[in-house]
Parts: sequence; C-alpha cells; structure tokens
Amino acid sequence: MEHTILDHRLENLPTSVWQKVAQIDELKGRWIGGVNLTPRILGRLKKSVLVTSTGASTRIEGAKLSDEDVEKLMRGIDIQQFSDRDKQEVQGYYELLNNVFDSWSRLKFTESLIKHFHQEILKYVEKDIVHRGEYKKQENQVHMVNEAGESVGILFETTPAYLTPKEMQELVEWSQAATDNQRHHPLLIIANFLVHFLQIHPFQDGNGRLSRILTNLLMLQAGYTYMPYVSHEKIIEDNKPEYYLALRQSQKTLGTEQESVVPWLEFFLEATLHQAKKALTLLSEENVEDLLSPRQLQVWDYMQDKTEKEVTPRELSEKLDIPRPTISQVLNKLLDLKKIERLGLGRATRYRINQNE
Repeated sequence: MEHTILDHRLENLPTSVWQKVAQIDELKGRWIGGVNLTPRILGRLKKSVLVTSTGASTRIEGAKLSDEDVEKLMRGIDIQQFSDRDKQEVQGYYELLNNVFDSWSRLKFTESLIKHFHQEILKYVEKDIVHRGEYKKQENQVHMVNEAGESVGILFETTPAYLTPKEMQELVEWSQAATDNQRHHPLLIIANFLVHFLQIHPFQDGNGRLSRILTNLLMLQAGYTYMPYVSHEKIIEDNKPEYYLALRQSQKTLGTEQESVVPWLEFFLEATLHQAKKALTLLSEENVEDLLSPRQLQVWDYMQDKTEKEVTPRELSEKLDIPRPTISQVLNKLLDLKKIERLGLGRATRYRINQNE
C-alpha cells in the first residue's frame, strides 16, 4: 500500500464534508475562547465522562453493564451478575482513558504507543494474556454485535495476519507525516487513520475499544480540548447502526478502484460536530455553580450525579445531612434558576435535573 493511496482518498471531497469541518472548528474556537470553568467543575465533568465513555465503549462491543454498574465497579463494589471478563474490560478501559486525559500532551503517537495502549486495555482480561500488545497471529473478522452481545453478521473482512505489521507501519508513518507536514486537515487525518485501522483490525481482540481510545488521544493532540468533558463513546453508542453502516460502506471499497471514505467521514464529522455542540452548552450551563452557596452546591452536586433520576427532599436531607427546611430553600433556589423541575404534589413531590435545559 503506497502512502499516496491514503492521500488520494482525501482529495476531491464533497462540499458537505468541508462544511462540517468548518462548523467543528468554529465551535472549537468558541470553546477555547470561552472556557472559564473552574478546575473543580472540569474535574467533575471528566469523572462523569470517564464512567459514561467506559460504559458506552464496552457496550458497543457487547458488554451489558450500565453506567451505574461501571461506577460501582470503579468504586470497588463487586457486581455478581456480570462476568469477570466484563468487569476486567471495564477496569482496563477506565484506567487507560483516564491516563490519556491526563497525559495526552506528553505522548508521542507511534506503533509502540498503540501496542502499549492495547496491553493496557486488556491488562486485567485473563483470557487475552497471550496476545496483549501483539499484532494478530491468525485471521479475524469484524462482527456487528446486537444488544444481547451476539454477532448478527460479518461487517467486513480484515487485513491478513501476515500483512498486518507492514500495513500498520505504513498507516502510522502516513499519519505522522501527514500531521507534521499539515498535508490535510487534522480531522480528515484522524478519520482516515481510524477507518483504515479498523479495516486492518491489527489485534486479535479489543480493536474497537482501542480505536475509541486513540480517537480521544488524536483529537486532544489536534487541539480539540473538550474531549474529556463530553463523551465521544456515548455519541457512537447512541448512533451504533449508523456507525456500523458508515464503516461498512467505506471499508468494502478499500483496495478497489472505487475507494471512498466519504460515508465514514460524514459519520465521523457529524458525531464530532454533535460533541462540539454539547461541549459549548457546558459553558453556559455550568456557570450556575458560581451563583450557589456551599449548601446549595452540595445539593446540586448530588442531583447532578443522579441525572435523569428523581430525588425527594427527604432523601436529600438524609443523604447530605442537611435540615429539611434548608433543603426546601435550596430546592426553591434551583427551581428559580430553572436548573431542576418539580414532579408531583404534597408527599409525592420529587425533583430532578431540568430535562429541557
């Protein structure tokens, strides 16, 4: 595979692709220019994204753990109904993603790093000990997985094992050179790397999860610094049929005379645009914290951790050890700020984060 083939795919792209790239970069600039969130708020957002992204990325591959289950596991609470493999995969992904969020600026994108990341993702998975951090030694296929974690068909054939080291070397070298020489827009380089990485499918297992870790790393290194605060993995999970379809439509053309990565580019850029828009909403939404007293902030934090779940004044009082009259005052303040909504009346009154905000 000549490097020029990878470059050729990114020539003569439709206007719709460039429009999305421009929109994403405009939002990126607004995030960088407008971000004034406190380290405490950013820390809480990152913690939430680590849980959400870990849950979403492992569920895409067929695991059945909810975000709440992931959070319990990371707090050291054992959950009996899930397999050891699911728990092991969650721990590896969570820890590696956390390291990427903390250390991305110091990491150099190389084949060695990719192999190291693979080793880290599967660090706790006992059955994968033989091939952690090593390119595949036998052929593999990409299966589409349903909600039950069962294969519902082969998406595409992958690169033969004997060609994998050569193709990975060429792909990484192309990505490094294209980035260093600014031959293409960073978003196009990242998207092109991902579609080809997944087509090679260089490891026996864990390729999908690794591709999402690498997405976070490459996006951060390209200056999209909101990645730790809005989950890329959750957007992919929420659009899983479109994700599979875009991959299939592009990858079945690779190596043919009619190569086109446009379906994948359109999906990847649309998901990235959605992520950038969500990041911008944080700039206005989270500033509510500057208006709250320590007690109000305590209640707000508790309710934020229970997003989409309802709480009662009694629960808040007992869990936070705050008198009921004070809880009522805090809830009225949050209602005035339109940050929460009231459900029910009298003894049945419950509150939750405002779904329309």
